[in-house]
Amino acid sequence: MNKEIVDELIVRTLAEDVGDGDHTSLATIPGDTQGKARLLVKDTGVLAGVELAVEIFKIVSPDLKVNVLMNDGDLIKPGDVALEVEGSVQCILRAERLVLNCMQRMSGIATKTRHIIDLLKGTNTRVLDTRKTTPGLRYLEKWAVQIGGGVNHRFGLYDMILIKDNHVDYSGGIRQALRNTHEYLKTNGKKLPIEIEVRNLDELEQVLEVGGVDRILLDNFSLSDLSEAVNIVSGRYATEASGGITEDNIKDYAACGVDYISVGALTHSVKSLDLSLKAVKQ
Repeated sequence: MNKEIVDELIVRTLAEDVGDGDHTSLATIPGDTQGKARLLVKDTGVLAGVELAVEIFKIVSPDLKVNVLMNDGDLIKPGDVALEVEGSVQCILRAERLVLNCMQRMSGIATKTRHIIDLLKGTNTRVLDTRKTTPGLRYLEKWAVQIGGGVNHRFGLYDMILIKDNHVDYSGGIRQALRNTHEYLKTNGKKLPIEIEVRNLDELEQVLEVGGVDRILLDNFSLSDLSEAVNIVSGRYATEASGGITEDNIKDYAACGVDYISVGALTHSVKSLDLSLKAVKQ
């Protein structure tokens, strides 16, 4: 966990939710009321966001005591208790919705990721996420992919060169895009990994002629063309497949020998897992 990023996110999202006060709790519950709550699992999948939840409770109030009963990455089922929290009831309720929103979404992403990975058992292909994330929540969503067993692609526009179809077309072609990139990195003294997307075998050959890349993204290739492309690359560069890949055919794509398959659906269209935080009546 990157504490700096996470704490900034927690403070910002608490401010969004609490504003000038949780007036319902302030109005109905005396300030000195102490209590206990359990985070209950009502769904089946992979748990994610426990470490984050502990940090949320800590920032809301350092006096809250959290007893972690299940960890990130654990398989969960209805009836499980992921954690217990004890202390000021007003503080517990202030943290409740942020904890649940984050954990439900992160657990949904981790569950989807684990499902895709299970589909690829018996292959050497690894699952990548993408930048198709919720604005402001990218760190948490990519963290959840890791918890589910997936691999993070670049985090943003700043930590990797990824030359896609629009970059190629605007710069005047594959060769020119690569030459421009190499010159840019040299001029600016930057060392960034380079990946380039190709749309067909001809563009692939152009990349191999110029060289100087770390990974080749084979986009919307048919299975036969993908297999041929992997054979042409022959291990000289890492390969990634994307486009037109579904749960029904993903293992067929992996069987072509690509190193990675990127799956935007890991973060852009997942179902959150059902979790709830319930008071323990004393």
